[in-house]
Amino acid sequence: MIIGILGVGHLAASMLAGFLRSGLDPETILLSPRGKAAALATRHGFRLAAGNRDLVERADIVIVAVRPAQAPETVMGLPWREGQLVVSVCAGVPLSRLEVAPARAVRAMPFTASEIAASPTVYFPDLEQARAVLDRLGPAIALASEADFEVATVSAAVYGWAQDLIRKTAEWSSAEGLDPAIARRLTALTFVAAGRLIAEKGEPMDQMLEELVTPGGITERGLQVLSARSVPAAWEEACAAVLDKLTGRADARPR
Repeated sequence: MIIGILGVGHLAASMLAGFLRSGLDPETILLSPRGKAAALATRHGFRLAAGNRDLVERADIVIVAVRPAQAPETVMGLPWREGQLVVSVCAGVPLSRLEVAPARAVRAMPFTASEIAASPTVYFPDLEQARAVLDRLGPAIALASEADFEVATVSAAVYGWAQDLIRKTAEWSSAEGLDPAIARRLTALTFVAAGRLIAEKGEPMDQMLEELVTPGGITERGLQVLSARSVPAAWEEACAAVLDKLTGRADARPR
C-alpha cells in the first residue's frame, strides 16, 4: 500500500511524523517534489515522485494537502483510478469541487498534533480505508454529513486559539515569577486535563462545571471577569466567523 502526499507543507510534515511514529515504513510513502519534500525524503527515507501525475499513478491512497484555493485545480486532470482513495485535508473545499472520479474522496481535518499521534481527526464519509490511515495520527472521528464536517472543522481554529491561550497564560505566570519552563508545562497540562476529563466522562458538561465552580471561589471569580468582558460571546462569534469563512455563506454573521 503506497500513500502519496500531494503538497508537502507544515501540516503534511506533521502527518508524516505521525505516520513514522505509528511504525509506517517510510518506503511506502511517496511525496510530490515540492515544498519540504526533498528535505524530508533525505532525512527519513521517503520516496519522491517525479511530479503530481507520477504520484497519482503510483499511489493507492493520495493525501491532498495543498493550499485550499489550489486544491480543485491541483487534482483536476490527474490519472485517478477505480479503487484509489483520495483524502483531502484542504479546509473549506467541498467534495463537489474535487474532480477525482473514479477514485473515492474523503475529507479529513487533522491537527499538527498528528506528529505525536494526538490529533482528533474528523473525516467524512466513513470509509474503512480512510479510518485505518487517520487512526495513525490519533483518534479518528467519523461524521454523518459534509455539513457536520464543516462545523467540526471549526475545531481546527479552536486548536490554535487554545495554543494561544496556553501561551498567554504561561507568559503571565512567568511575568509573575514562575519558572518559564514550569509555567509552560503546567499550563499545557492543565488544558490537557480539562479536555480529557470532559472527553472521558459522560456527565453533562454544565453539571461538571457547576460541580467544579465553588461559590465565592477562584474559578467563579475568573469566570465573572470573563463574562463581564463578553469573552464567551466573543468566542461564539469567532466560531461563527470561521464557519462562515469555511462555507462561504453570503449571510455571514457580524464579526
